[in-house]
Amino acid sequence: MNTRLYRLNLSGEAMKTALGRFLLIFGLFSAFTAAAAPYAVVESVQAPAWVERGDRRLPLLPGMQLDNRDRLVTGTRARAVVQLADGSALKFGENASVGVNAMAARSGGVFTAALDVAKGAFRLTTDIFRKFQTRRAINVRTGTVTIGIRGTDVWGRANDEKDLVCLIEGRVSVTHPLAESPAELSEPLQFYVADKGKAPGPVASVEHSQLAIWALETELQHGVPTQRQGGRWSLDFGLQDKEAALALHDQLAGAGYGSRPLPERTSDGYRYRLLVGQLASEADARLLAQRLTQQLALETPPTVSR
Repeated sequence: MNTRLYRLNLSGEAMKTALGRFLLIFGLFSAFTAAAAPYAVVESVQAPAWVERGDRRLPLLPGMQLDNRDRLVTGTRARAVVQLADGSALKFGENASVGVNAMAARSGGVFTAALDVAKGAFRLTTDIFRKFQTRRAINVRTGTVTIGIRGTDVWGRANDEKDLVCLIEGRVSVTHPLAESPAELSEPLQFYVADKGKAPGPVASVEHSQLAIWALETELQHGVPTQRQGGRWSLDFGLQDKEAALALHDQLAGAGYGSRPLPERTSDGYRYRLLVGQLASEADARLLAQRLTQQLALETPPTVSR
């Protein structure tokens, strides 16, 4: 897949036109103009992370709406939190690849979704957005294990060695192509694991201490730059000419960060100020400025603003 984004058309047009084309190219129009309430919205991101949509790979941004057939991808040390329409939250750990499908509102107010966790760790929880909660019917495939979720909290992981599901609260049914029959997890801390290429073992229980270790794989990390909905801090990369803005935009996108252009008229025509925004705090912004200066070998570090 070509990982470069559609390039910005910054050829001296007015601000409204440039910004409008940026939003269209960047694939965010669905997040901001959709008439219906979104089924899934990105709440928080610790980059690098992207959404693969058709033949495009877009940096994952807070406020972005996820659509059916999207694939969420996270990089090393990354995290992402997505709010679903039923009020539950999906948390994803590093190096995850998750397909999103079958999101819909069915009769009786039931929210449905099918998630394909090809690799990585996830947690589906009602703790964060519980006040919005409605009924749900969600199926999650974690590698070779399929989980039927009707109202619960569950943690799971798929990797090259095994596929694992652990119940935190509620009840789930699990199936595996090599198992003789489905299994039920109905008690907190029960888990179900299958080594790759083998039939799953019997349902067993895990200690709280082990679950706490597993859960860290999907929780937002301290000391890592965080972008979230409502974040007011930004990085300002200064005024750039068209070619420099395009090159920096592509560098940032490749690193998993979306940038917003602000065209400014100068005596020599239009120049473009790129911003990376929605950072949760000044500390997050300063950490990210340091990271990107080193990662992208920037001659001039971005400035922190609010």
